[in-house]
Amino acid sequence: MQVNQDYLNGLKWPGEQSPADKAKDPSRAQLGQEDFFALMTQQLAYQDPFKPADNSDMIAQMTAFTSADGISNMGEQLKGLSEVMTSSQALQASSLVGQKVLLPSDLAYWDQSEPVEGVAVTGEGASNVLIRIENEKGELVRTMSLDGPQRGNVPFSWDGLNDQGEPAETGRYKIKVSGLIDNQREDLNALAFGHVDSVTLGSANSPTLVNLTGLGGIPLNQVLEIAGRKAA
Repeated sequence: MQVNQDYLNGLKWPGEQSPADKAKDPSRAQLGQEDFFALMTQQLAYQDPFKPADNSDMIAQMTAFTSADGISNMGEQLKGLSEVMTSSQALQASSLVGQKVLLPSDLAYWDQSEPVEGVAVTGEGASNVLIRIENEKGELVRTMSLDGPQRGNVPFSWDGLNDQGEPAETGRYKIKVSGLIDNQREDLNALAFGHVDSVTLGSANSPTLVNLTGLGGIPLNQVLEIAGRKAA
């Protein structure tokens, strides 16, 4: 369907912009629903009586506009939903301050105040499980064993003492776990708990971070378990 451009450029109510003028107006980013129906009405009023508009063309135009308008509205709704989810996530994260959380890491921080806790992941089962605590230089500080066969996620605790029974220095330590599987010693995964000091709120482009004592920040969605509050 062809629009009479002379009409669009010239016909308008006094003091009112024509649809064509509105389209050229830099203050308007796009035509709205009112403009669309105004254009359609003008097309119908000024069409060639010997070549009337085809119904399928009119329906196609209305369908295209409805689809575009629906997509635009959906975008606004998704934006609002994203803001709600960000606020909800921030509230959830703030409740973690002062609590212990299980991390997807074998690094732990010893602050000489309370034991370091973690989980040995033995899977289908292992025996003679050994836990090695190493300092940041890779030096062995403590070796501990878990008696008997173990299966699944097995909790353990290190009291912060070295093999000589002396307190280890404050700092970060790496936890290494191994066990016998089919009479072969194999390395197993280790997970450590950390204490949440604060939370850095995220945005649409960056995740919410949980800041851990001595370990830095990790994304909130990587927290595996919430164990409780740090002892006073």
